[in-house]
Amino acid sequence: MCDGKKERNITLLKKIDRDMGKKKGVKYFVVDAFTDSAFKGNPAAVCFLNDDNERDDTWLQSLAAEFNISETCFLIPITGFQARFSLRWFTPLAEVDLCGHATLASAHCLFSNGLVDSDMVEFVTRSGILTAKRVSDSSKLNDGEVKGGTFLIELNFPVVTTCDVNLTDVSSSMITKALNGATIVDIKATATNNILVVLPSKESVTELQPRMDDILKCPCDGIIVTAAGSTGSAYDFYSRYFAPKFGVDEDPVCGSAHCALAHYWSLKMNKCDFLAYQASSRSGTIRIHLDKEKQRVLLRGKAVTVMEGHVLV
Repeated sequence: MCDGKKERNITLLKKIDRDMGKKKGVKYFVVDAFTDSAFKGNPAAVCFLNDDNERDDTWLQSLAAEFNISETCFLIPITGFQARFSLRWFTPLAEVDLCGHATLASAHCLFSNGLVDSDMVEFVTRSGILTAKRVSDSSKLNDGEVKGGTFLIELNFPVVTTCDVNLTDVSSSMITKALNGATIVDIKATATNNILVVLPSKESVTELQPRMDDILKCPCDGIIVTAAGSTGSAYDFYSRYFAPKFGVDEDPVCGSAHCALAHYWSLKMNKCDFLAYQASSRSGTIRIHLDKEKQRVLLRGKAVTVMEGHVLV
């Protein structure tokens, strides 16, 4: 009787597989970026489009809202190039100009599934041509823990400059209120319309409980908070990023924010290489090199695929 039930179950599963095969639509992966552990880092949905399954912008945005994670991105192969793709990024509410973790997730999908023969891929984006390179990893990612036999992905991104900001008394009080009265050491504006706020310590960053309704009222797209690592810390600096205007109250690990953080901390610490920690509840680690001459930021991190499937509509 048990054998008969098992056979019926196998038959049912085969029928489901056949039926699903007939309905296959847009292939997608969900990837956790800037981490080597599932359910950590920053999740991104990576969707593959081509000439046979083109979709309009309304559909792209609707799917991003359906996934309802910090970023959903869309990859389209560019004819005539084996390792060049068009790449677009969407939060649940809007398309954005630059996203690090979804770019890393896209490269991870291409490399780990053998979809490109090269160790370098190019992405044509709203921020120009961005590259992702597969590199071996034999160094330390966390204190005392060596991660070998896997690969890192290195993103080549533009520097996001920071500058002094002239805040009115009203704007200043709005930011202080949004950060729940936190002590502010320094404050800058970024070229991507974020406010970068420096807090006194790692604990000030990790324990911060911002007020999202008040962040929505601030004259910026989002707020990056950061602090230098303490003596003996494995990390040069810590950060968190809040962007409720894009439907993301807290971005778990934000690559583009680190393009601004690299610029800021390079000026403060007089160095170009950093190990950074984003102190969200999911957390993530980014290795950073700032190329001052070329005005580029190299972001290195890992990724883990946690889900794959097809969008059937």
